[in-house]
Amino acid sequence: MRSKQDLEAAIRGQGRAALVVNARSRRGRRLFVKARRLLTEAGLTFAEVHPVTDPARLPDVLGEVLDRRPELVVVGGGDGTIAEAVSHLAQRDVALGVLPLGTTNNFARSLELPVNLAGAVRVLREGKVADVDVGFVAGKVFANMVSIGLSVAVAEQVPHELKRRIGRAAYGVTAARLMLRHRPFKATVEVNGKTYEMVTHQLNIANGSHHSGRLFAADASPDDRLLNVYRFGDRSRLRLAADTVAHMLAGPRRRLADDMFLNTSREVRVSTDPPLDIDVDGEIRGRTPVTVGLLPNALRVMVPQTFEDT
Repeated sequence: MRSKQDLEAAIRGQGRAALVVNARSRRGRRLFVKARRLLTEAGLTFAEVHPVTDPARLPDVLGEVLDRRPELVVVGGGDGTIAEAVSHLAQRDVALGVLPLGTTNNFARSLELPVNLAGAVRVLREGKVADVDVGFVAGKVFANMVSIGLSVAVAEQVPHELKRRIGRAAYGVTAARLMLRHRPFKATVEVNGKTYEMVTHQLNIANGSHHSGRLFAADASPDDRLLNVYRFGDRSRLRLAADTVAHMLAGPRRRLADDMFLNTSREVRVSTDPPLDIDVDGEIRGRTPVTVGLLPNALRVMVPQTFEDT
């Protein structure tokens, strides 16, 4: 593995770069055209360009791109697309560049990237290479978060047209509708040699710092060598609603030392009664019980110069 500085120098020296964009939707196609224009205007060139209209082909496209040993792979899409790219690029001597084209763009926000195209392109041109952490669960690397509970139903049922019209607020609207009939579950969480039992509607295990497009703690980061565990609500739907509102309003004022968080640099084991599906960066990837682990500094990624890289 090259040093971050050597990889950055190779990228700046017109090393091999590839562009992969999820262009499935009409919005995706439109943003792909805009992204190409902005990248060209910024003087960024690519040895290969892949507008992918069938998301099922993303793993094959990314695998073929990496076979040609690029220094930089720029990926455009939402959290699911970026998560797929992270699973391919983790622990490789190649940098990921992110064009946030999704609704919530949680991992992009965790990297302190602008969520507008012009700003993201500026980071590709003027930013730096950082090494950040990733998680792993059910045999697969993930970027931002593993969730259990209400968010799984929301991810499955949020209308695509509603997301297109009102953006990330579509998740809140869908959650409010589903909350009325969602049933709490019992979770057993093993972390740092201790066992915690709780009843809740929502449990999150985060590598990044954002949930639903919002900070959940001011000092959370994908570069802090920590998995952060927290829940929304107990048995009561009223408490779930209150915790959701508090997340939206007070997340940036919380700290990871607060009582609501369990933190570990190792792994988290979770079992639930009843067994439940798990949402991994917006995709259903398995079922409890699960073990969630951490791979420190396993992903090389382009970030703003102001990003604190430890």
